[in-house]
Amino acid sequence: MKCSACDRELQQVTVSNITVDVCKNGCGGIWFDNFELEKVDEPHEAAGEALLDIEADPSIKIDFSKTRTCPKCKDQKMIKHFASVKHQVELDECPSCGGIWLDKGELSKIRSQFTTEEERKEALRAYLEQAIGPELARMRTENKQQLQKAKKIARIFRFICPSYYIPGKQEWGAF
Repeated sequence: MKCSACDRELQQVTVSNITVDVCKNGCGGIWFDNFELEKVDEPHEAAGEALLDIEADPSIKIDFSKTRTCPKCKDQKMIKHFASVKHQVELDECPSCGGIWLDKGELSKIRSQFTTEEERKEALRAYLEQAIGPELARMRTENKQQLQKAKKIARIFRFICPSYYIPGKQEWGAF
């Protein structure tokens, strides 16, 4: 496979139970197949330590604004997005195979963003509250109002339902 950043040949490196493709002595980037990054993206995962210092050629200049091509799918353009809600690391992901390309140093930044899984979840909760919290509150209020309207209409037409005429609470009754 060819490096999507500097077009050099990628080399396979096996760490623990995963094999990744690295641009050794090139730009220092790493290619993770689908679901491989999550095995090394946290500080407590020892396998990731070996991938933090990939040998790179400092004379190679990378254009980070360029849209990358997936090294596995050849002609498929990758999508840029942030690795977490902190928006500190922008990675490239292939929409076809799910592989992820990290430039040199990005794995280290990802591993240092959160110290615990609880901290990661709390950051996500805070982000979602900020991003969609007001909209969710509005929707909840609307749903309560609609439910109250539906109950009023149901009470008006309760005599139509047969369970209204049978004594006792009926499991199968509509209201």
